[in-house]
Amino acid sequence: MEKTIKRVIFTCGGTAGHVNPAIALAQLMQEKNPGLEVLFVGAERGLEKDLVPKAGYAFRTVRISSFHRSMKPKEIRHNLISVVNLIRSPREARAIVREFGPDIVIGTGGYASFPMVKAAAVMGIPTAVHESNAVPGLTTELLEPYAGVIMVGFESCRKHYKHPEKVMVTGTPVRGDFFTLTKAQAKEKLGVNDGRPLVVSFWGSLGASGMNRQMADMLALEAAREPFHHIHGAGTAGYPQMKGLLEEKGVDLASHPSLQLREYIYDMATVMRAADLVICRAGASTISELTALGVPALMVPSPYVTNNHQEKNARALEEAGGAAVLVEGECTPQKLFQTACGILHDPDRLAAMEAAMGGLGIRDATERIYDVVVNLCK
Repeated sequence: MEKTIKRVIFTCGGTAGHVNPAIALAQLMQEKNPGLEVLFVGAERGLEKDLVPKAGYAFRTVRISSFHRSMKPKEIRHNLISVVNLIRSPREARAIVREFGPDIVIGTGGYASFPMVKAAAVMGIPTAVHESNAVPGLTTELLEPYAGVIMVGFESCRKHYKHPEKVMVTGTPVRGDFFTLTKAQAKEKLGVNDGRPLVVSFWGSLGASGMNRQMADMLALEAAREPFHHIHGAGTAGYPQMKGLLEEKGVDLASHPSLQLREYIYDMATVMRAADLVICRAGASTISELTALGVPALMVPSPYVTNNHQEKNARALEEAGGAAVLVEGECTPQKLFQTACGILHDPDRLAAMEAAMGGLGIRDATERIYDVVVNLCK
């Protein structure tokens, strides 16, 4: 008989790519276990402190922070605080676990996961870790000895672990609304169904000023012939900057209906579903969406993330045949434009990339993760 799970702790943070999979799993677990009590634990200053309460879940914190490699006085002070937090956080984690009494503790990334999962494991409570990046981050590496199972996105991830027997390929959860429309329906809804391909581009919710400048030049190149539809999300900070740059280049977007500049792509599920090529960073959430939908990508990984994990994510997709990768330092508007055209104007290459990307996708990732969790709790 399947055991009813009564209480679960999720511990995560740092980025939406760590928090959103946990929220998706929490929602499914509550559907299948009426009355389930859920507690999220994160860091005091992380993104999770906003995302989790908005999703309707109780949230507590442990004092934990990162370590910086710089030897500047400001960074040394930061690291001293991090040492104090590292000493203090295990006691805080044990107190939370004892008080809440979970049936399982699930970590999905972020520094707060380390003391929580370790405390639960030492106390004999089942533990699981989900790693959404292609290569394990530092927290996942440290937790490998303590985790009952480590869940990953792709089979190729297994080789990066010291205990591959603990690794299970589950995929990373993607919101259900990404699959409500067919590609044709999404194109029709957006009004981009005239036979030309659709390119979608974005650099994150806030944008990236350097890449937005390059994208303004790319849009100017497209304006001459409009070889494809293009929707670009500039981000809240980048939108006014990009409007000004396009005006300086003499590009009046009102005269080019195929080119859309948006502050934010609020209907991302529809836009991604309609896309023939996505130009983007290589964060974990984006990768899970691209692979689930089978959309080819031209990726410019952010060089400003810990452990260069975005380039490692992008290279994994490139090796599988689903993505082309340009390093930001070598990227130019002309390269972006020419690479996009090269993919879109080669039907065989485009079809092969779609098949490769789709072959990596796992649409029922949330259900797979749930099954793993239930088995651990038996």
